[in-house]
Amino acid sequence: MTYLDSLAALIRSCLPSDAEPPEESAALFRMYAVLLKAKGEQVTDEDVHDAWSAWMQTVNSAHEALVPFGDLDPKVRAFDAPYAEAIREAARRVHPRAT
Repeated sequence: MTYLDSLAALIRSCLPSDAEPPEESAALFRMYAVLLKAKGEQVTDEDVHDAWSAWMQTVNSAHEALVPFGDLDPKVRAFDAPYAEAIREAARRVHPRAT
C-alpha cells in the first residue's frame, strides 16, 4: 500500500454511509487522493467530476456524463458533492487546524 492508497482509504472512510462508489474504483480514489494533496479543503465538485471523467474514460469512454461539469444536469452534478466533501473532510483530518 502506498501513501496514495492510504489517503484513498481515508477519503473512502469519510464518505456518507449512503454513498455508492463505483465497483473497481481503487484508481479513482487514488485520483481523489491526488486532489486531496493538491487542493485539500479547496477541492470543488467540479474537480471531483474532472477526476471521475479521467478515470471513466478508461472504464467506459462512451459514458453519457463525460461532459464538462457545467453541462451536466444539476441532479447529475449532485453525485459529485459527497465525494468532494469526503476529500475536504480527509484533508481536515490529515492537516488539522491549530485552535
